[in-house]
Amino acid sequence: MKKRVVLALGIGLLVGLWLGRGCVPRSTAADAAATLDPARESPAEIWTCSMHPQIRQPKPGQCPICFMDLIPAAGHGSGTETGPREIELSAVARKLAGVETAPVERRSLSAEIRLAGKVQLDETRVATISPRVSGRIDRLVANYTGMVVKPGDPLADLYSPELVSAQQELLQAAKLPGGASSSLLAATRERLRLWGLTAEQIAGIERDGQVHDHVTFTAPIGGIVVEKDAREGQTVEPGMRLFTVADLSRVWVQLDAYESDLALLREDQEVEFEAEAYSGETFKGTLAFIDPVVDPATRTVRVRVEVPNADGRLKPEMFVRAVVRASVAGVGDAVPLVIPATAPLVTGPRAVVYVAAPDREGVFEGREVVLGPRAGAFYVVREGLREGEQVVVQGAFKIDSSLQIQGKPSMMAPEKQGNGER
Repeated sequence: MKKRVVLALGIGLLVGLWLGRGCVPRSTAADAAATLDPARESPAEIWTCSMHPQIRQPKPGQCPICFMDLIPAAGHGSGTETGPREIELSAVARKLAGVETAPVERRSLSAEIRLAGKVQLDETRVATISPRVSGRIDRLVANYTGMVVKPGDPLADLYSPELVSAQQELLQAAKLPGGASSSLLAATRERLRLWGLTAEQIAGIERDGQVHDHVTFTAPIGGIVVEKDAREGQTVEPGMRLFTVADLSRVWVQLDAYESDLALLREDQEVEFEAEAYSGETFKGTLAFIDPVVDPATRTVRVRVEVPNADGRLKPEMFVRAVVRASVAGVGDAVPLVIPATAPLVTGPRAVVYVAAPDREGVFEGREVVLGPRAGAFYVVREGLREGEQVVVQGAFKIDSSLQIQGKPSMMAPEKQGNGER
């Protein structure tokens, strides 16, 4: 009896479940399937990976390379038409790519140019003493390198038979009467002058009426004997270098500047520098000359700074580190138009900047610009941008990669790709 009751209840339960299933509307199941399948909402939408744009699928999912969630591809699903150099990114794509923008603005800029070099002699304050007639050095007064001399100080005594003979002719011509003596006297004086005797020395010979066996070389300028090639008893010929005297009251600092710094350098700029011998002490000079030729080996340009050195503390061949603070000018004297240094993608002579379309959210246009010098964290813009435009400062390379994959002009491919053409 109990078995029959249990069997009847079981059959009744099965019949109830079967009847309940048949009452569920078919449209509800279809709607649920559609809700779970986003591809049915927008069958034309393409999904891609922000890190691997070559992945393109008709429905959402994960990237098979990095397993990141796919995002709607640029330009799909929004209905916005983009130009040949434009790309559209959704809000999600912009966030994943880390796209950030900054305005193009006018700003007064200054740059610090750091240069290295060394102290050298002022070439305009160097004198070389050489004999103009052959002879023998019998006495050496300036007998060591580094000796301090004043203008007119004796350096060496030279014995020369030719000078002795010329002095004798001078005295004989002075004793002759008439006009012939005056012309001969003038010629003899000129010959002695050309051989290096001063007007005072010639007048002394005539006044004393005696021939001087030796002629004294004197320092033409005051300074330091930086080179000494003369020795006592040495026979010398015309043109041989005996001494080099340099005035160290003013020195040159020769610096090496890179080509990229030349646009910021100009004559009369103040230059500050430090020497390793005087750590923490700053010296100042004036930029006086920029070499017109680039060194082909180092690709640098020699820059000369004139520095007062009355106390003689700066020695030739000292190494120095210099700083030039330069202001950056725009076209004419206008405040320059600038963009952050992270905005342009530079390859060779080309520079590409991505500009946000002002009236279309998420649309960016690639634009070639002409850059001026870089000053710290900014580039000066010569052509291609207007004040107030928004440029991409972060994520520009990812935008450029997406354009290149789509066959549009980009930094690496300036012309449109497609159908095997460039």
